[in-house]
Amino acid sequence: MSQRIPVLVGVGQHVVRKADPASRPSPLGLAVEACKAALTDCGGAAIANSVAKAIDTVAFVRLNSDSINGRSGPFGVYGNLPRLVSAQIGADPANAILSVVGGQSPQQLVSEMCNKIAAGDSDVALLTGSEAIGAMKAALRAGETLRWDDNIEGQLEDRGMGPQLIAADEMAGGMGFPPQVYGAFEHAWRGKHGMTQAQHMAHMARLFAPFSKVASEHPYAQFPVVRSEEFLSTPGKENYPVADPYLKWHVAQDAVNQGAALLLTHEERARELGIPQEQWVYLHGAADVQDKLVSRRPALHASAAMASATDAALQASASTIGDIDHLELYSCFPCAVQYACDALGINTENRQLTQTGGLPFFGGAGNNYSMHGIASMVETLRADPGSRGLVLANGGFLSKEAVGIYSTARPDSFTPVDSTAAQQTVDEVADVEQASAPTRGNIEAYSVLYDRGAPLFAYAFMREGDKRFLARTNTKDTAAVERLMAGDPLGEEFGVEVGPKRVTLAV
Repeated sequence: MSQRIPVLVGVGQHVVRKADPASRPSPLGLAVEACKAALTDCGGAAIANSVAKAIDTVAFVRLNSDSINGRSGPFGVYGNLPRLVSAQIGADPANAILSVVGGQSPQQLVSEMCNKIAAGDSDVALLTGSEAIGAMKAALRAGETLRWDDNIEGQLEDRGMGPQLIAADEMAGGMGFPPQVYGAFEHAWRGKHGMTQAQHMAHMARLFAPFSKVASEHPYAQFPVVRSEEFLSTPGKENYPVADPYLKWHVAQDAVNQGAALLLTHEERARELGIPQEQWVYLHGAADVQDKLVSRRPALHASAAMASATDAALQASASTIGDIDHLELYSCFPCAVQYACDALGINTENRQLTQTGGLPFFGGAGNNYSMHGIASMVETLRADPGSRGLVLANGGFLSKEAVGIYSTARPDSFTPVDSTAAQQTVDEVADVEQASAPTRGNIEAYSVLYDRGAPLFAYAFMREGDKRFLARTNTKDTAAVERLMAGDPLGEEFGVEVGPKRVTLAV
């Protein structure tokens, strides 16, 4: 058998829940601590240094503050994070990578590095990432200045921002802030399933309460507090409206100080380095699929990209969903979990759906959250040898899906990850035609964006026959929002006014 079967041999996580002004954690420091933990996880301190020296590739998942074109964080920009981390852990990699934007990146990088390792293009790869948004927000509130602008010389492959996920007409129509876009997905889903607003609120609370229980027991969770269904479904000072139908604790919480790291190699190298076999976890199947722009998707109540990616990963691993013992489903919002369960054909109420506790409760560590999910899955699988786990990572507006299936059981061989056919399944479906000069339309999905508890504006995906368009109320037109939300606007017909910049709801 080939001895270049890739294997995940070390995982590390780090969290700082409270920090005084003199010890605010930095993204660099959090990642370094996670990497040190991953090196030690390979078999203890005795082999950590030799593993570090063997690393030939380091990939860093792009920071949230470096993920918007033309913008940077308030405390500077790191010059070369992969090499800055390497310098502090005793590594000197030939290849340094800064990932593309998106929460799919951790799983996507695992698939890529496994391909490279199997092909002989890498022997030992380190993946890492972090977020210190909690420290950043605390420093800004206190009027402090932090220095997050270290630099170091050396090669760096910066993969940039990736493809545009919002078209100009979508931005003009009200899309942009993730909670409002996902909020529209929520309403599209409840409409498909015939739920009232109250029934759907109860459903979201019932879905997420068990996530908070998992987070409360996770050693690296940022917000380890059990949240009851009653709390999660009731607006209040600690759970205020963010974007209809979401309250605060329905959405990813970004005020985190978290880092994670993964180490990958192949079997022969793992043996040479002295890494015990009980630490090894294999990638059995994977897939990466990107969806269409949101307004061009045939359905807003389901994710074609999730369905295609999960199907492809299961097929590659010779598994069915019935063979999967453990799940880690991306959970930035309830609908992300629900759409994944729909794609997999499982009930949300009879399976544990997370290994971390999810982005609202474990913590939404920017693009890097799923690295925590993979690390936690590895620990679960080591404790349950021979079982299988599925990790689903998500980026954008259910735009970029990456799936990995893992087990401690050794595969007979490694088949390189190839998502060409899975991507074609999504691409070959025709886009929904966009209406050019609508006068009226029926609401297909909608959301209301709030600012400190007050409605800012409402927007809607609308249908004019088979065509779709976006419309919105004017900013701070509270009366229009109240008229729209007086009942349940789903499916209702409204007039619109086409202006030079956008289509306005006439309510």
